[in-house]
Amino acid sequence: MRALLLALPLLAANTDPEPAIPPAIKAMLDSAMASGSEGDVSVIVKYAKAADPESAPLVQKIAQNWRNDRMARAQEKLREADFLDLVKGRAEVGGYVSSGNTENVGLTATVEVKREALEWRHKLRLQADYQESLGVATRERYLAAYEPNWKFDDRAYLYGAAQYESDRFSGFHDRVSVSTGTGYSAIKTPSVKLDVELGPAYRLTRFIDSKTESNLAARGSVDLDWKLSRGITVRQNASAYLQDANSTVASKSALLAKLIGPLSAQFSYTLQYESLPPVGRKNTDTTSRAALVVDF
Repeated sequence: MRALLLALPLLAANTDPEPAIPPAIKAMLDSAMASGSEGDVSVIVKYAKAADPESAPLVQKIAQNWRNDRMARAQEKLREADFLDLVKGRAEVGGYVSSGNTENVGLTATVEVKREALEWRHKLRLQADYQESLGVATRERYLAAYEPNWKFDDRAYLYGAAQYESDRFSGFHDRVSVSTGTGYSAIKTPSVKLDVELGPAYRLTRFIDSKTESNLAARGSVDLDWKLSRGITVRQNASAYLQDANSTVASKSALLAKLIGPLSAQFSYTLQYESLPPVGRKNTDTTSRAALVVDF
């Protein structure tokens, strides 16, 4: 009993309550968590460490519990969602008509659909470009691409990719590419997302002169989405197929400005490079576009 009485002061010292969070910091933390902004919560945690170091561990603990609960609820939502609930898409339409000394018509249309589930992500892209000058087609390109991803942790995933292209003005009627490999989400924040992929590929090309060519290749891609502000987003998508025969590099740089609701204006610059094009064809095609984009 005497030993217990002597130990009581030590026990009391070890059970001192955690320092209270100053009301101003607590109010800002509650407001940031209510907004659902991961960035705002991180800012408050950083501010608390400088403004009141004694309560900073408690602020950090509350913030981490909020993150864990938020992630658990998001995963539960994904598990219980119907197939169409997780589908998101984007449609892009742009074009021009000119008359007078020259008569030109141009049209570009792109549809992108993505389904993001807990373990699987599916991406589908359809694109068509057509241009006519004085009644004669001067550009005609069609593309269809499908990519399934299996996510084995929060950032790394395995991918498969299948792509079909038709572009007779680049010298081929049909080109089919299939690939598999690994991908990694190098940056994954509310404002910046960066995915990189690398793997082997196989390509089959049927040229306009009826020649057919098949090759093994290495495929790599980079996808960047950067929200500069609530209304401005920069996107950079690039891919490359490198092989002993004709190698291909494709790039699209885009600036999106939010207009109203799901509608945005987009200004983009695309580049298509072929290292060994057919005789009489240029290595590089570039296109600048203005288009309207609808998210759905």
